[in-house]
Amino acid sequence: LLKEFKDEDWNMGDIVYTLTNRRYLEKCIAYAESHDQALVGDKSLAFWLMDAEMYTNMSVLTPFTPVIDRGIQLHKMIRLITHGLGGEGYLNFMGNEFGHPEWLDFPRRGNNESYHYARRQFHLTDDDLLRYKFLNNFDRDMNRLEERCGWLAAPQAYVSEKHEGNKIIAFERAGLLFIFNFHPSKSYTDYRVGTALPGKFKIVLDSDAAEYGGHQRLDHSTDFFSEAFEHNGRPYSLLVYIPSRVALILQNMDLLN
Repeated sequence: LLKEFKDEDWNMGDIVYTLTNRRYLEKCIAYAESHDQALVGDKSLAFWLMDAEMYTNMSVLTPFTPVIDRGIQLHKMIRLITHGLGGEGYLNFMGNEFGHPEWLDFPRRGNNESYHYARRQFHLTDDDLLRYKFLNNFDRDMNRLEERCGWLAAPQAYVSEKHEGNKIIAFERAGLLFIFNFHPSKSYTDYRVGTALPGKFKIVLDSDAAEYGGHQRLDHSTDFFSEAFEHNGRPYSLLVYIPSRVALILQNMDLLN
C-alpha cells in the first residue's frame, strides 16, 4: 500500500478486509511491521513513510515538513487500526513503537562483518528535541488504553463504515468506537457515525493530540451524545468532528457508570 498507491487511492475496503480476513474464532497476532520488513534491502515502516528526511527533519526546533507531518500522522493511524482490528494479540517489532529510522543488517561478508546496523537506537525516544518521543508516547497510551479496556480479548470488531470517497473507517470493539480519517486533506464537521448503544461519549485517545505530535484540532472536553437515529446498520449514531489524517477512540461514559 505504501509502496504502490498514493494516499488518495488507498482502498478502505481492502484495508478492513486484510485486517479481518481470518477464520472464525481463530486467534491471530497482528503487526504493522515485522523482522523481514526491517532487514537490509527493505525499510522500516517509518522509513517507508519519511525516508531520508528522518535524518534531517525530526527536530522539534524545525517546522513540520509535509513528509514528516504525513509520516508521523500515518504511523500512528496504521499502528492503531492494526491493534484495534487486526486480531487478538499485537506484536510490536522492536523500534516500531517510536518509528525507528533504519533497517537491520547483521554481520556478514557483504558488509565486512559490520555491526553498525545490527542495532536499535532506543536512545532516540529520550531526546526531548526529537519527534520520536511523540510516536513513543502514542504507543504507550494506546497499549495502556487496551490494557484498561481489553479490546484484544473482546469479540471481533463490528465495522459500520468503510467509505471510499471520504476515506473514513469506523468500527466498534469492547464498547469503544474507533474512527479513522485517512483522507490527506479533508476534515469533516458533524460527521455521522453509527453506534450500537445510546449514551454520552468522550474522546479517550486522539492521535492529533500535542503529546503525540498532532495538530490539536480536537477539544477533549467535548461530550458526544448518541441519538436514536439509525445509521450504517447501527440503531444509534452521533455527530463527530473528524480532522484529516486522524484516528480517534470514543468511549461510552454511561457504560462506565
